[in-house]
Amino acid sequence: VQLVESGGGMVQPGGSLRLSCAASGFTFADYYMTWVRQAPGEDPAWVSRISFDSLPFYANTVKGRFTISRDNAKNTVYLQMTALRPEDTAVYYCKLTTSTYDSWGQGTQVTVSS
Repeated sequence: VQLVESGGGMVQPGGSLRLSCAASGFTFADYYMTWVRQAPGEDPAWVSRISFDSLPFYANTVKGRFTISRDNAKNTVYLQMTALRPEDTAVYYCKLTTSTYDSWGQGTQVTVSS
């Protein structure tokens, strides 16, 4: 399994970013995919999840601002982030959960600062 995130960066408050996670090594279309973030000094926090048939779920902290989507033909899951706030600053990870193991990408840094 390989999960490779991209699209992070530095943005001003109110700005937008689109994260991507390219997946390989498993049957992508069969699994839910999750975005998790970890801010400095904090535990990882669930951000959003998408079912294999694109039903989205969001943490209350990002609902209405973030949109998760997937392209099963490209084995890629996306996280469109808008109205970004300083408290969204974190490393964002793409995560696969199966019945027997979890797999994480290397993460991509998102920094929201003026």
